[in-house]
Amino acid sequence: MLPDDASAEFHDFFERHYAELARFAHLLTGEADAADDLAADALVTLWQNWDRLRAAEHPRAYARGVVANMARERVRSTVRERRRITLFWSRVPERTEGPDVAAVLDVRTALTRLPFRRRACVVLRHAFDLSEKDTAMALGISVGTVKSQTSKGLAELERILGVRSAEVLVAGRRVS
Repeated sequence: MLPDDASAEFHDFFERHYAELARFAHLLTGEADAADDLAADALVTLWQNWDRLRAAEHPRAYARGVVANMARERVRSTVRERRRITLFWSRVPERTEGPDVAAVLDVRTALTRLPFRRRACVVLRHAFDLSEKDTAMALGISVGTVKSQTSKGLAELERILGVRSAEVLVAGRRVS
C-alpha cells in the first residue's frame, strides 16, 4: 500500500487526466464503450507502478503510451475476432442511423482505416494538439517517425475524405 501522500497524488492525477485518456482511447479504437475501460485499465497499471512513476518527469506521457499500447492490442484482438466471425457468417453492411453528424462519422471511419501508428500520431498531433516531441514521447518513437507518420496519415485522410475535409481536421477542429 502506498503512503497517503502518494495516494492523494495519484487521485489528483486520475481526476486531471482520466477524461483525456478516455477520449484518446476512443479516438484510437473508435469504440466509445471500450474507451472508458481502456482508460481505467491504464490507470490501474499506473497505480500499480505509482511509487516509481510519481517521480517521473512525464507521467502523463507514460499514461498515454499505456493507453496507446492497450488500444493497439484491443484493435488487434478485434480484427482477429472479426476474421474468425467472417469465416462463419456473411458480413452484413453496417448502417448508421440517427442524429450523428456526418462529418464526424466520416473522420472517425477514415481514422480507423489508417494503420495504428499513423492514427495515433494524427490523433495526438491534431486532436490533442501535442507537439511532435510530446507525441514521440507518448508513443515511444522518434520525432522523425512522428513527422513522417503524421504526414503520411494526413495524406491518407486527404485521399479518403477529400482535400476539404482533411483541411478541416488539420485546422484544429476536434473530433470527439
